[in-house]
Amino acid sequence: MHSIEQVDIAVIGAGLGGAAAMALLDEAGFSVHTFEQAPEFTRLGAGIHIGPNVMKVFRKIGLEDRLASIGSHPDYWYSRDGLTGEYLSRIELGDFAKKEYGAPYITIHRGDLHAEQIAALPQHRLHFDHRLTDITERDDDVLLTFANGKQVSAKLVIGADGINSVIREKLLGVEKPRFSGWVGHRALVNMDKLRASGLDFEPCVKWWWEQSRHIMAYATKGNGSEYYYVTGVPVDGWEHDTGFVDSSRDEMEAIFGGSHPMVNALIDATEEVTKWPFWNRDPLNLWSQGRLCLLGDACHPMRPHMAQGACMAIEDAAVLTRSLVETGTTDYATAFRIYENTRRERATKVQTISNANTWLKEPEDPAWVYAHDPLSVQLG
Repeated sequence: MHSIEQVDIAVIGAGLGGAAAMALLDEAGFSVHTFEQAPEFTRLGAGIHIGPNVMKVFRKIGLEDRLASIGSHPDYWYSRDGLTGEYLSRIELGDFAKKEYGAPYITIHRGDLHAEQIAALPQHRLHFDHRLTDITERDDDVLLTFANGKQVSAKLVIGADGINSVIREKLLGVEKPRFSGWVGHRALVNMDKLRASGLDFEPCVKWWWEQSRHIMAYATKGNGSEYYYVTGVPVDGWEHDTGFVDSSRDEMEAIFGGSHPMVNALIDATEEVTKWPFWNRDPLNLWSQGRLCLLGDACHPMRPHMAQGACMAIEDAAVLTRSLVETGTTDYATAFRIYENTRRERATKVQTISNANTWLKEPEDPAWVYAHDPLSVQLG
């Protein structure tokens, strides 16, 4: 039998939220280990938006400048009619965001962001190939059992393990997420084809059709060498066992063909495209129990229509760390209560608006999202 390793704080999952939690807890002086089921780091996913609300958190862990140098800095978030091209809204970002919200707004490849986050962590406390299989709550700790046979005893456990969270199942029982009735297609487009169209593609634009069908298209690198889109399309059901399936340019043309010339050119430049289901869960009535606590998608998964899902996980990590700093790890029950009181209303509001898919379609003031500072917001 392996000897049981003892740790103070175990973070389950080294995604964007888990990696942020580890960095922030480490920076605050806590002894923290992170356990990730993937065998090694890989450049997963596609594009992602990081609002000023979360660039402030990356500033705290020393990553803001690095990310700002890699990502694209759109001057506006444009919303446009997918058929006519008419502008529905122009939301100012760029220098305005820096001045007004206190940090830049960037769009970046998720893999590039994640790579920077992972590289900045203390590597000897980051454990890949650790898939959690069992959790036993004991009087003074939590016993974690992993598929590789290792066992770890932790004083506190933070579940940053996504929508299919094992920690969440432990707290609430097994419950599959519900299919939302929507899928998203994701594609990095062929830049040569895009340029050959002779059209000027905006660095951040959301195209809209009836029934809230849409394509969110944006640059993922500051030098404009990569352009990405994600769609939202209502469908009858999801019949696949896998997390995603291959789609095709033909399928994209069937859904969005005959639209504005820029949309047609975007679809024409599509090469590899995949199709992902969007899952829902109801807002949680329970964020923590005993020594277990949830953050991000494990706690409040949301459809990606506000581009704030990962941002909410990272805000969670910042507030949870501040709560533990305030109380110390022994009074974790108070820390978890402060964390939930501070986060619940905001996370639920963002979850609700994301699921409604109305964000920035009409002119509105996004300051309540972007000007928010999880590092200074009053703790509840």
